[in-house]
Amino acid sequence: MNTDGGGGAPDMQQLAQIAQQMQTDYMTAQQELTEAELSASSGGGLVTATVSGTGELKGLKIDEKAVDPEDVESLEDLVLAAILAAGEEAKKLAEEKLNPITQAVSGFNTGQ
Repeated sequence: MNTDGGGGAPDMQQLAQIAQQMQTDYMTAQQELTEAELSASSGGGLVTATVSGTGELKGLKIDEKAVDPEDVESLEDLVLAAILAAGEEAKKLAEEKLNPITQAVSGFNTGQ
């Protein structure tokens, strides 16, 4: 960080600029997460769930081979597994996008 020249803390204008940049970075990351789509499958591709980067379920594809009226429980398990896996992908993407911002805020708060 730039200082006032005496090795002290940044001045208020610098702090405002840093805060504005962090806010811009956060808003950009949030927009990217909202627009992102991630998919995950279960049952060897029999069921595929698609979620947004924020974890919202956007789509669900079920291969007709997965549909057995005598074994609905297995299909339910495949659907749940695909949705959970897609949600995990969304969490990973969110961490990737937001961690640099939260680390910057944390370092800023501790003076690093």
